[in-house]
This record gives sequence, C-alpha cells and structure tokens, in this order.
Amino acid sequence: MTSQTLRDARRYEEAMAQNITDQERPEFHLSPRVGWMNDPNGFSYYKDKFHLYYQYYPYDSQWGPMHWGHVVSDDLLHWEYLPSAIAPDMPYDYVGCFSGSAIELPDGKQLFMYTGVRKEAQPDGGVRDIQTQCLATGDGMDYEKDPRNPILTVEDMPENSSPFDFRDPKMWKCEDGSYRCVTVNDRADGTGGRILLYRSEDGYNWKFESVMLSNDGNFGKMWECPDFFSLDGKDVVLVSPQDMLPKDFEYHNGDGTLCLIGKFDETTKTFIPESDQAVDYGIDFYAMQTVEAPDGRRIMIGWMQNWDTCSNNRIPKGKWFGQMSIPRELSIKDDRLIQKPVREIENLRTDKVEYKNVIFENDLKLDGVSGRCVDLELTLRPGDTEDIYKKFAVRFAQNEQYHTAVSFRPYESVLKIDRKFSGSRRAIIHQRRSKVNSRNGEIKLRLILDRYSAEIFVNDGEHVLTATIYTDIEADGISFFADGKVEMDVTRYELKK
Repeated sequence: MTSQTLRDARRYEEAMAQNITDQERPEFHLSPRVGWMNDPNGFSYYKDKFHLYYQYYPYDSQWGPMHWGHVVSDDLLHWEYLPSAIAPDMPYDYVGCFSGSAIELPDGKQLFMYTGVRKEAQPDGGVRDIQTQCLATGDGMDYEKDPRNPILTVEDMPENSSPFDFRDPKMWKCEDGSYRCVTVNDRADGTGGRILLYRSEDGYNWKFESVMLSNDGNFGKMWECPDFFSLDGKDVVLVSPQDMLPKDFEYHNGDGTLCLIGKFDETTKTFIPESDQAVDYGIDFYAMQTVEAPDGRRIMIGWMQNWDTCSNNRIPKGKWFGQMSIPRELSIKDDRLIQKPVREIENLRTDKVEYKNVIFENDLKLDGVSGRCVDLELTLRPGDTEDIYKKFAVRFAQNEQYHTAVSFRPYESVLKIDRKFSGSRRAIIHQRRSKVNSRNGEIKLRLILDRYSAEIFVNDGEHVLTATIYTDIEADGISFFADGKVEMDVTRYELKK
C-alpha cells in the first residue's frame, strides 16, 4: 500500500516538473525530475527496459530526507520519468532511504535492497543516525517494503563494526541461482572502511560471509557505494572513498573514486587486488554503479558532482540540482579499466564538421566548430618534426568573458581540466590534473559536452575527466591554442535527442 509520504512526493513532483522546460535541463544527461539528485541506485534491466533509481529530495534543490527517484530508458540516453519509487515513511527509514540496488527475482518481481536510516539516542546523551539494510519488492512502478525490515543490522556484522556507517548494498545473482551482496562498513573505532560480503538463497534471508576487502587506511577513510563484478577475465571492485589524500596524479584530496582489479578467492571469500586506479580524474564524479546489459556490456553511470563543491554550484533559478554522467561501457586492457561513452550516443550525432592535418600555433578558431551539446574528437601531433610543442588547449563554453579549458603539456604528459574562468565566484575546486599516456606529443581526446557538463575521454578511454559547468548557455564558442606548432585532426558533431 502506498504511504501518504510517497503519495505527497508523487503529487508534488508531477506538479512542479511542469515548471521546468527541456531547455532548462541538460540535453542528454539525466537530471532529477525536480529538486535534488545524488547517487545512482538500483541500476538494472527489468521488463525490457533499463531502470535507474537515484537519491532524491523532490522538495528542494538541496539535500534532504532521501527518496528514490525513478526513470526508465530503452537506450540509456532518452529517459522517461516515473513516479518516485520509495519514500522515508517507516520507523526504520524515516531519516532517509539511502543508496542500494535492484535485482529481478524468479517470480518476475523486482527486489530492492537499500539502506534505511533512523535516529537513536546514545549513552553519551547524543543522537546518531543508525543505518540498516532493508528490502522492498515491486513491479517496476509500485513497491512494497518488507514487513521483516530491517533485514541486516549490527547483529549481522562482524565484531568491531560501526552501526552508524553501514550502507549502500549492491546485490547480484550467482550462477548457481543464489544471491550475493556487498555493503560498506566502518570499523567501530573509525579507522577505515571495508566491504562486507553476504549471501542469500532466496534474496530475502541474508547471512554474513566475510570481510571481503579492508581499506586499512590505504585509500581514504570510510568507503561508499561498492560494486563488484567480473570483466574480461578479471574481478573488479568499484568504490568511492571519503577523505582521501593525494597520491601523485592518481588520487586527489577529498571524496574520490577507486577501481581495484584482481581476483576473488572463493575459498577465503576475499578479494585480492592486483592493481588500483582512480575511476575518474576530473572534478565531479562519484558513487558509480554498474549494470550488465542484455548484450553483455558492463555499463557504468555515476553522480556528476562532488560533496566538497555541490553546495556552491547552483543551476539558475534552483529548480533542480544534480546530474548523472553519460553511461559508459567498461572493459579491461593491460590491467586497466577502460571507459567509453555508450555507443548509443552515436545515434544523437548530427551536422558533422571535419578537418584533417590542421597545422597551427597560437590561437585558432575553425568554422563550424562550436556548440554546448557537442561530440568533439581531437587527434594531436607535433606540427614540427624538430621540436615538440609546449602546450595545447581547447577552450569551450566560451564567449568574450568566460570559458572552460582542457590543456595538455606533452613534456610532462599531464592533462588538466580548468573551469576557473567559467563564471564561478566561489573559491571551490576548479582544476584537476591527470598523468596520461602520450608519445612525442601524440594524444587523442574526445570531449562530450552538454549544457552544464564536460566529460573528456583520453586515448580511447584510458583516462576520463569530468566536470560540471554553469556558464550561460549562450557561451557556445570553441577555440584552440598551441604554444609551438600542433598538427590536429578535428571531428565535431552536434548532439541532439
């Protein structure tokens, strides 16, 4: 039975969404129906459609008691809004229905597992949020919370576990028909996050199996939003660590992203990492979640924001806040996670403009190369066989006053995204850099630009840098700069739904 809290949210979002025009949203990145969006949840394929749920507060463009928003799609780019799926309406989740996942059961129902949050008085006189795992089942539109909730509590965790940081379950179905789930949990003394592994025969009754992986202070402190899957003969853990310290050009301060590639040991029920890397090297990407598509592709999507800057970035008029990244196809090459925009984006391409072997230095503009919803492919080479150029930059969302830039210095092999001239008046994060692969100044860049974002794919997905931008939409110029001679191939498409 639908609660009054959920009915109110559904009525509100239906009414208020009519006040947001298509032109006020991104062209092809998902934004909330109204209000606030953060982590992707329940990314799944169910009843012949992709379903994506998301952390959602419909009543304001700032974070509030979490609901689950709901969209469906045939192609991962055209999203249809459906009514909110669940709301914080029970004693065990009235503070919020936090992140979780979804699977299909043998009876055709869809099962959610999510983190329910409530408040509880503590012996020291304070009040803390208590996090437990909860279930709901439904038909792709309406969901009923399980009367046994919460189904995983502090009693289902290993010793030295925090009841305050126990969240974000990700479920999957095993080949033998059973189910497994990973959650994240902090130690009771706050010394570091870890991933807990659970098993169920029916999806409803879960038992603790192991501490699958411990942080031990190597990557930040508490971990969030775990994912686990096999890909190209390897096992992969994705997780979003909080409070990271920088490590060369690989990891940055604050809340980041982490990919661990290795092997799961079925005997010990532990994951053995063999390599690690950041998932995204830009400013705004967090809490990624994946799904296996019907054609076998592993598709990932992430929240295109970060917690250290989101309180200062606002879409004009404050009608909505938060976006999801473009869905990305994942693969592994040479023990490295490779990410490419989903191939369906090529169906949005129109108005092709192409230039080959353009040799230039200093500033350059090319006829037909502009726009805020653009797929821009660049291949760079030195324009002088005697001397490699010192710097290259492409500037976009540009007018006489503002621009955002991606620059590359071949001698350092460092790529930087920089939005400090995009119109922001706040002292927030505006630059991030990544060490990339290049040979004698040769590099490939693909820029996916939408009205309020840029995603830069380097060398066919070896690195990705993501950033949100809020420059006026009328600023649609694109220009190039070279310190030294650069030879460049350019292919530009307009992207339209």
